[in-house]
Amino acid sequence: MLTAREDVGALPYGVRDVADGPDRLGPLLDAARRDARDAEDRRRLDGRVARAVVEAGFPRHFVPTRWGGAAGSFARLLADASAVAEACASTGWCAALYAAHGRLAAYLPEQGQRDLWADGPDVRVAASIVPAQGRASAVPGGWRLDGEWRTASGVDHAEWVLLASWTPGPEGVREHRVFAVPRADVAVRDSWDSVGLRGSGSNSVGADGVFAPAHRSFTLGTLLRPRPDAARCHRVPYPMVAGPIFAAPVLGAARAGLRAWSAEHAAGSPAQPGQALLLARASAGIHAAGLLLDGTAVRADRGDITPLAVAENRRDAATAAAMCREAVDELFHASGMRGQSPGSPVQRAWRDVTTAAGHGALGLDAAATAYAQAALADGGAR
Repeated sequence: MLTAREDVGALPYGVRDVADGPDRLGPLLDAARRDARDAEDRRRLDGRVARAVVEAGFPRHFVPTRWGGAAGSFARLLADASAVAEACASTGWCAALYAAHGRLAAYLPEQGQRDLWADGPDVRVAASIVPAQGRASAVPGGWRLDGEWRTASGVDHAEWVLLASWTPGPEGVREHRVFAVPRADVAVRDSWDSVGLRGSGSNSVGADGVFAPAHRSFTLGTLLRPRPDAARCHRVPYPMVAGPIFAAPVLGAARAGLRAWSAEHAAGSPAQPGQALLLARASAGIHAAGLLLDGTAVRADRGDITPLAVAENRRDAATAAAMCREAVDELFHASGMRGQSPGSPVQRAWRDVTTAAGHGALGLDAAATAYAQAALADGGAR
């Protein structure tokens, strides 16, 4: 397994530098930056931005190569998602999740994958799979779905949706089962009005007797048992990479907040001692968060997949998000009345980082417990 020193040495300057591809990401960055404020008012991405996300390659990033996808690396995704989130946190969030959900859809049976990608890999997939919601009833040939699923980010622009419910399993043990359904088969309910990530359109999805064939379904436990003959990105267990994917937009939004705060103070008088200390501490914290995410990408892309490595990635992603949240919180509270303006970019970064870092996949307590258990079972932390 790679050590922390090897992780940092492999990617020395933070995930931003893995994906210095302005020609590739430039149109999306420009579109996201221009639409950021309107996306907040609209509470979803503009259609042109959603198309630019596709053109930048996010939905196809983890799609298997046999369907024309890239089966790409985690280092590339984390770098690209954080770069886009630096332009617009909501766009970066949706872009990262479109990629992540394409990876999850690759666990469908062969016919289910064909249903999604027979016409090409550029399919935007939204999801609401944790916690399990709604109701799934067994019917001949598959399942009937009813009820409501909350917070499906980017669902307004999705072609497919992954939904999860509890279903009866063998020996009376219930299973957390995931279903792929066409976006046209469900109703999107305008329910997203959050403090941050306002433009992500993380609305609710309603189903009334929607049929999901058996071949468009798999259990969440499948994500813990990757196929050994699959591409590397599909051999990594879900808990190892969920946290880093959610943390990447947090990092980008934090960098945006740091840049905005610095720009506001660069035009004024020289930094006072307290301001200098704040800037140094916040910038160091955000930089360190980027290095932690570098390490998670190295483990996921080419390290040994062990229980300890999985726990280390959970630990580092949750810690990176917490460091970004703490840094931006300090910057916002040091902005004075300027930060209270609705148009303040520092305030927007604070709201976005606070909301994104609060995602369950980035819970520090759960990550710490998992790490302690794995580290002690492996002979102790190091």
